[in-house]
Amino acid sequence: MATEFTFTGTRGGVVARVWPHERPRYVALLVHGYGEHIGRYEHVAAHLVRHGAAVYGPDHLGHGRSEGERVLIEDFEDVVTDVRAVEERARADHPGVPVVLIGHSMGGLIAARYAQRYGGGLAGLVLSGPVVGAWDVIGVLLAMDDLPDVPIDPATLSRDPAVGAAYAEDPLVWHGPFKRATLLAFARALDKIAEDGSVGELPTLWVHGEDDQLVPLTGSRTGIEILRGADLTERLYPGARHEVLNETNKDEVLAEITAFADRVIVGSGQ
Repeated sequence: MATEFTFTGTRGGVVARVWPHERPRYVALLVHGYGEHIGRYEHVAAHLVRHGAAVYGPDHLGHGRSEGERVLIEDFEDVVTDVRAVEERARADHPGVPVVLIGHSMGGLIAARYAQRYGGGLAGLVLSGPVVGAWDVIGVLLAMDDLPDVPIDPATLSRDPAVGAAYAEDPLVWHGPFKRATLLAFARALDKIAEDGSVGELPTLWVHGEDDQLVPLTGSRTGIEILRGADLTERLYPGARHEVLNETNKDEVLAEITAFADRVIVGSGQ
């Protein structure tokens, strides 16, 4: 059964969830996407626990049950620092156990930046539909005088209509417009990731739906080419939409992630 802990993050209280394992082979650190919360990853965490992981993940500032104005992120470096605090808690709980970082969408951006700052301590990095490289929606929205109050279309998340329905009804999901300050923070973070470049020797798995309309494959590929180091595995799923971890072929995607974890924790030397 999952437990929670709260800590003082860079800009207020952060709530994090733990799916425990008595004797984990590795720690999986989950990093959720924009406007959502870590509770949407219950099935992912359960799969990883069955595979031998202790799973940790925060609600980012301004998201879920953490403090802060909703979906306001003024500097993604702060969010990376908050995720670092969760990793430190996991390491205190499980000394010497290798850590695999898994980030989806905006969480992929956070995970990529995290790998640039702290990748030396990670066994592996998984990027799912990551906002890296070119994300054209930022420039389009910032050019507008007034940001449109149009929520994300739930149908773009998955071919499984139940996923979109649950998302639309979830009170912890943000259903309003982007905040201009958050868009500017996205732009700065993308520039910083491009500036700092490759993750070097860190084994990386990139999974992406070929029919991702929210974070198009072609834009993310430019970022992956910047980030890629000596060990990159790429898995693209025909017909899949943005949330490959919630797609109709999610079992295939999760199996890919656990196979990657098996490989990197053996080679991590931790």
